[in-house]
Order: sequence, then structure tokens, then C-alpha cells
Amino acid sequence: MYVIVGLGNPGKQYQQTRHNVGFNVIDVLSEKLSIRVDKIKYKAVIGEGQYQGEKIMLVKPQTFMNLSGESVMKIMSYFDLQMENLVVIYDDIDTELGKLRIRKKGSAGTHNGMRNIIYLLQKDDFPRVRIGIGKPERGDLKDFVLKRFSPDEKLLMDDTISRAAEATLAIIREDVDKAMNLYNG
Repeated sequence: MYVIVGLGNPGKQYQQTRHNVGFNVIDVLSEKLSIRVDKIKYKAVIGEGQYQGEKIMLVKPQTFMNLSGESVMKIMSYFDLQMENLVVIYDDIDTELGKLRIRKKGSAGTHNGMRNIIYLLQKDDFPRVRIGIGKPERGDLKDFVLKRFSPDEKLLMDDTISRAAEATLAIIREDVDKAMNLYNG
């Protein structure tokens, strides 16, 4: 079983913001895999289905970004999953707008949602798909991540979100190393 977690904030006011690109990838995967993400469980909205013979759970934590680990920990504990069967998808201000970075493991960097996941799991050796949302030249970081993309940025990000969904499926279908070779760049 694979658990694919897209990070974001619940609520209409956060839809389509930079901080919610993880949720957007889950939406693309939901459509692509015909998995309805509509059950409330594990402090999240989830959907379960199959992909190439593997059971898949798509997850959108509903704890707000900075407490995302609460949802992830509940799922990982309940199913007693190996870390390599968890894939977390999230926005990254330290990656150029529209770029993807897949990693096998690593620190949370500046991302509070990832910090909470790593803190609660006490492990950082799980695959992640980081989506570059750019960085503000100046101003408040919180304001920046809660902003929507400009029309030009949105065109780029729609493509990036689609590629992030494909990269996530490549992690499951192939492995993390092959997905990194295909999608990092």
C-alpha cells in the first residue's frame, strides 16, 4: 500500500494558493486514477483505490499545514507502513517556480508542514515531491505562500502540478531513483 499525501490548508480561502499545490496534485491524481477523495478519516480527507496492482490512499490533511504530521502519523501507525511507502507532495520556496525536486529523504528545510511530519514520525527517510513556488523578493513569507499565482504563473504551475502527479506515479511504478532521473531538472 502507498500513501500519497498532498500538503495544503483546508478551506475555500486557501484554494489555488501557492501553499496548496500539494492538494492540487492530489486532485489531479484523483481524477487520473478515478479515486474519489471524499472520506473523512485520520484527520484528513482521503480516497482509496488501485494503481498497477498497488493499493493507493490519496490524502489531504485537514489539520492546517503546520500540523500535517498529526494526520500522517495516524495513517502510518494504523497501517504500520514502511517509510518508503509514504510520498509527501508539497510547495517549496527554495525551488524555482515551476521546477520539481524529488528526494528519497532529507530535512524539512523551511517548510513547517514537513517539519511537523518529520518531528512526529521521528524519521525523514520517505520520498517527497517538492514543487517550486518561487520566493518573494521581499515582504512577508506567510503572505507570499498564501497568495494565488498570477495568470502567467498559473499556466506554468498547471503544467508543473500535472508533472508532479506523473512523477508521483513514477515513484510507485518504477522507483524513487528512476523518478528522480526523469523529473528532477
